[in-house]
Amino acid sequence: MLNSTDVPDKRFNYSDIYSNRNAAQVCISDTTLRDGEQTPGVVFSTEEKLNIARWLAGIGVTELECGIPTMGRSEQESIRALVDLNLPARLLTWNRALEQDIQASIDCGIRAVDISLSTSDIHIQNKIRKSRSWVKKQLRTALRFAARHNLYVSVGAEDSSRADIGFILELLRIAEKEGAARFRFCDTLGVLNPFTTYAWVAELRNATKLDIEVHMHNDLGMATGNAIAGVHAGANFISTTVNGLGERAGNAALEEVVMALKHSCNIDTGINTGEFAALSTYVGEASNHKVPAWKAVVGKQVFSHESGLHTDGVIKYPANYEGFAPEEVGLKSQLVVGKHSGRSGLLHKLKHLNIDTSCLDIDQLLHQVRHLSATHKSALRDKDLIQLCRTH
Repeated sequence: MLNSTDVPDKRFNYSDIYSNRNAAQVCISDTTLRDGEQTPGVVFSTEEKLNIARWLAGIGVTELECGIPTMGRSEQESIRALVDLNLPARLLTWNRALEQDIQASIDCGIRAVDISLSTSDIHIQNKIRKSRSWVKKQLRTALRFAARHNLYVSVGAEDSSRADIGFILELLRIAEKEGAARFRFCDTLGVLNPFTTYAWVAELRNATKLDIEVHMHNDLGMATGNAIAGVHAGANFISTTVNGLGERAGNAALEEVVMALKHSCNIDTGINTGEFAALSTYVGEASNHKVPAWKAVVGKQVFSHESGLHTDGVIKYPANYEGFAPEEVGLKSQLVVGKHSGRSGLLHKLKHLNIDTSCLDIDQLLHQVRHLSATHKSALRDKDLIQLCRTH
């Protein structure tokens, strides 16, 4: 970290503007092992699933949606292996509103289930080709079966963001009457914005005493913002995945949601965020979807600085251009020397490389640095800068 010696390293607290929630009211339900693995082409081995689950539970994530038992023997074996870890986190599985699905979860040793069913008329008419009455009957039947087996139940309302609010409220009342613990509001196609999300969740919050979960997809790039809006409207569970993995454009990213809650909303979930960069790298490699350099929160460019103005500001006081300390997520500040560098940044880099600048024409060297960077369309590597100084 590039700390100033004469200015305290204190970031501006945005939470003073508008937040009133506390950490005990918000639970992260991570679905990397279920919805994350539904990313096209992603397959986690059992060993990778166990490692990811241990990591998530180890940093303080208290609920893991860990798979779909009805998929078959291989999935069931991996879920049983996760159960056998006896992690300090609730394991929850995804199920259709069918008794055989729920029984498959029970057979794996699972005691918490998400019972999912189509709720929008688009899905009811064109996917399952049933009726609203059929959906309500299925929900009652599934919930009563789960109740007989003393299961913790979350009702997952698939495509609820495109459903009729009256019908969603009917399902909510059924869920409450039949013993469900929470209701999962799903923006399955990522069509909402933070304003419409707030309105939806506030409507549900006012209608029930059940816990409310927001499960947001990122098709329009608003999953994290929508998740935060849901919390402000009264949701107390947020569904996330590491790196925002998930179908199509993915889900709300764990690292983004937790850091946004902390720094924009003054809600500390208690999760050890210092592990985020390493966890994201591991999941990126296991999923064959490496973390982009520009990825919010954990990308290596988030705390990289090249522009002369920005570099000078960071050297003087990191919070000038860093909204939170990089160490909070397991990263470090980096000064990059390239086309947009200035004298201050170049001198700081040379000092870092233990290069004696007393015999160097810094202005001429800076000109050469900018020229080389523009020619090669990239920043200079340390060894390139050292070689340039030797020939200068």
